[in-house]
Amino acid sequence: MRREETSGADHQNGEAAATIGTLATPALLLDEHRLDRNLTRLSSRMAERGVVLRPHMKTAKSIDVARRAYPSGSGPITVSTLAEADYFARHGFRDMTYAVGLAPHTAERAMRLRKAGVDLKVLLDSPEQARMLGAAGRAAGVTPTAFIEIDCDGHRGGLTANNPKLIAVAVALGEAGVKLAGVLTHAGESYSLFTPEALVTAAENERAVAVAAAEALRAAGHQCPIVSVGSTPTAHFAEDLTGVTEMRAGVYMFFDLVMHGVGVCTTEDIAISVLATVIGTKSEKGWILVDAGWMALSRDRGTAAQRVDQGYGLVCDVAGKVYPDLIVSQASQEHGILAIRPGSSGALPDLPIGAKVRILPNHACATASQHELYNVVSAGSEAIEARWPRMRGW
Repeated sequence: MRREETSGADHQNGEAAATIGTLATPALLLDEHRLDRNLTRLSSRMAERGVVLRPHMKTAKSIDVARRAYPSGSGPITVSTLAEADYFARHGFRDMTYAVGLAPHTAERAMRLRKAGVDLKVLLDSPEQARMLGAAGRAAGVTPTAFIEIDCDGHRGGLTANNPKLIAVAVALGEAGVKLAGVLTHAGESYSLFTPEALVTAAENERAVAVAAAEALRAAGHQCPIVSVGSTPTAHFAEDLTGVTEMRAGVYMFFDLVMHGVGVCTTEDIAISVLATVIGTKSEKGWILVDAGWMALSRDRGTAAQRVDQGYGLVCDVAGKVYPDLIVSQASQEHGILAIRPGSSGALPDLPIGAKVRILPNHACATASQHELYNVVSAGSEAIEARWPRMRGW
């Protein structure tokens, strides 16, 4: 088992902590057993279906986590920022997809990375972007490679599979000297679902739309080697991936309460949590105050629209066992208020000042982004086994 004991990481919490109990709070914990189990779950699922898994590193933003996903090498990854692309390139990763639409400045930066030897594929959905990318490639002296973004569910950008502009974009890519990598889509609306039947349907729609777009391009004489789909819910519920060549997903590495509400994971699968310390009580209000507010937990309230609203996070004891119906009901900058979920008959636990709790996040990407490093722990142990820095920026 690989350990990445990285230097320079201890400035966040002073001296390196030996145990959870001595760790200054708030602090981000990562359960390596849950991480490895989550990684294996999806990689095995894709291997069984003959589909390449291209993990999205936007959640973890950590070379140490990436090396858990690829313990014997540096396989294909997806990134959400060019800072990520540069970071992972410095650590030996070369096959990347930048899955955000292009602007002039990002096209230029992407081509500089390509000139440096990174096989960086970019994303666009208009002839204007195709011409812009071609110009950036010529200025850098490289041949760009791009995906055409496909809209499979109205969630974000991209073209529908039957939009005549799809062929126009492919023609513009060829005229601009840009190689067409294929089509790429993301079933973002799957995050609003919560039944297995609906998730299976969303996964099939994602597949069918992407494949239809690829077939339309091929029928018009354009090569379309890669058909890239992916969201964490559809990746875990897809029953048929015929015609798909690769799957992208990111939050599956850690999971979170939104994914729990969707029905993709249990709370026992959530690999990250924020360690916090009790700093006060308001028994007359049914409150316990902790030193983790939205600066530590994020402002994300992604469960508010789900069947169970988890507030700003679900509270566990220091060993990771969930307190029934205890949530972070309110959050200010550096304060969190723990309270029993409205409508519950549960009792507030007896947590004295100085006691520590772990808070499971609504959205793992947003919560992790509030912190500079992961304090790595193992199930059943309070030892801090490693400290893994995470990158930031755009």
